[in-house]
Amino acid sequence: MPRRNGSISKRPRRSQHESRPPAAAVDSGVKRRFQSRLLKWYREHGRDLPWRKTSDPYKILVSEVMLQQTQVDRVIPKYHEFLERYPTFQDLAEAPIEEVRKAWYPLGYNIRPYRLHSIACETVARYGGTLPNHQEELLSFKGIGRYTAGAIQSFAFNEDAPILDTNVIRVLHRVFAGTGNPKTQKRRLWALSEALIPKGKGYDFNQALMDFGAMVCTARDPYCLLCPMKDICKTYPFEPKRGG
Repeated sequence: MPRRNGSISKRPRRSQHESRPPAAAVDSGVKRRFQSRLLKWYREHGRDLPWRKTSDPYKILVSEVMLQQTQVDRVIPKYHEFLERYPTFQDLAEAPIEEVRKAWYPLGYNIRPYRLHSIACETVARYGGTLPNHQEELLSFKGIGRYTAGAIQSFAFNEDAPILDTNVIRVLHRVFAGTGNPKTQKRRLWALSEALIPKGKGYDFNQALMDFGAMVCTARDPYCLLCPMKDICKTYPFEPKRGG
C-alpha cells in the first residue's frame, strides 16, 4: 500500500523527569528481516481505510477514538458521518455535548464522545484549534493515553513514534518474546515497538503492525503457515490453549 504524504516535524525533547523504557535488545539481522518483510507485506496487503488518506490531526484523532473497542467495518460509515457533521475541532467544541452523544450512536462505549468533545474544547481553548504534536502536551489531555498520542504523532505528524495496541502487543510478543504474559511485559514491548521502527518510516511501519495483527497474526487461528515471520517467530507454530 503506498505511503501517505505528510509533514515532518521534529521529535519532542523528553523531560528530565520522564521515565524511558530500557532499550530493547534485538538481533540486528532479525530486526532487519522483520522490518523489511512487514513493510513488503503491508505494500501488498495493507487495508484501504479512509483515515489513511489524510494527515489532519483532528480526523486522525476521531478515527483513533472511534476504533477503541469497535471493529473497523462499524467505524467507517460513522467516521464519514461524524466528520461531515463536525469537520473541525471548532465545530465539535461548539456543539452541545448531548447532540454529540446522539451523533455517536450506535458505536457504544459511550464515554468516548464525551472525551472527544472535551479534547476538542481544550484544543480550541489552549491551542487555537490546532492539536499539538509533542508527546507531553498530547498526554496532558484527558482522554489521550500513550497509544493515542503515538498514533497521532506517527499518523498525523509523520514522526517515528511507537504505538502499542492489542494487535501490536500480540505480534511483538509472539515474534520476539514467545513466553510469559504479555500484560506484564508492557514496558519491554513499548521499548521493542520503538526500537523496531525503521528511521523515517514510522507511519507505514505502525500501520503495517496493526494490519498484520488484525489480518495474519490474529488472536485465534493465526495464519502461521502463510506468515512471512515464521522462521524468526518464537511461537511458531502457534498452538492455542485448550480448555479452561
